[in-house]
Amino acid sequence: MELSLSAATAASTSNALAVDARSLNNLKYQAGLNSPAAAKETAKQFESLFMREMIKSMREATMKSGLLDSPQGNLGTDLLDQQLSVQMSGQPGGLSEAIARQLSQQLMGGDVNLVSPSTLSLARPAAKSASATAAPTGPAPKGRDGFVQYHQDAAERVALDSGIPASFMLGQAGHETGWGKSEIKNADGSTSFNLFGIKAGSGWTGKVAQVSTTEYENGVAHKVVAKFRAYDSYEESFRDYARLINNNPRYEKARANTGSATAYAAELQKAGYATDPAYAKKLGGAIQSALRAQQSQA
Repeated sequence: MELSLSAATAASTSNALAVDARSLNNLKYQAGLNSPAAAKETAKQFESLFMREMIKSMREATMKSGLLDSPQGNLGTDLLDQQLSVQMSGQPGGLSEAIARQLSQQLMGGDVNLVSPSTLSLARPAAKSASATAAPTGPAPKGRDGFVQYHQDAAERVALDSGIPASFMLGQAGHETGWGKSEIKNADGSTSFNLFGIKAGSGWTGKVAQVSTTEYENGVAHKVVAKFRAYDSYEESFRDYARLINNNPRYEKARANTGSATAYAAELQKAGYATDPAYAKKLGGAIQSALRAQQSQA
């Protein structure tokens, strides 16, 4: 197999390997942005670097034939190793998913991040991709730790796609459902899989669950009957929530504050996500609690 130098240097950023200081510094800058795409690309690059070093070590451990022992041969071998390392990185369930998950928690968690980078471990298995495993659809366990553990994989998958930290979504889902104790039910008693209390407005064409709920008007609580969206799985609920936050202009300021749980919760309340006057304070505490549960399971 021949690999020309011009072909290698013409590779795009997403298909190339960062091997010099300037490229690595650019990756570091990109990873610092609140962007799931940047986190995924940075994770892939780090995995590529790891794979390249591993291939290089394997080559050095074998006997050389002498046929390629020349500056040109060494360059060709190095470029081939680089190409192989890029092709082998970024696979579902691989090291890059674990790195991306840690980057998302570190860089998007903001003031809720209670663990320093040096104490984080990549030993925890990577979350399986949506295509590799079916999302849980049965009743979630009650209680904070069980609730977070049960929903964590789905939340992390949606976090990578949406840019909303998994801990933020887990905390809000926990707050809305009492950590699984008070999920919205269908008329037959089955769960609606609605974890975020999203109502079924006039534009909603999916399934609906009609239940009694507490609303606040001028600071006074009263009971009303409302229609809520219903789904076929919990992951559908996470994805619908992410679409609502990312696509609705009223939540633009909340999207701009995913680096701080306190600011994110405050902007959600200002935008009218809930009528409870203490919603921001309660949600901020729930997000902190969800993050502690995640870290205890790491």
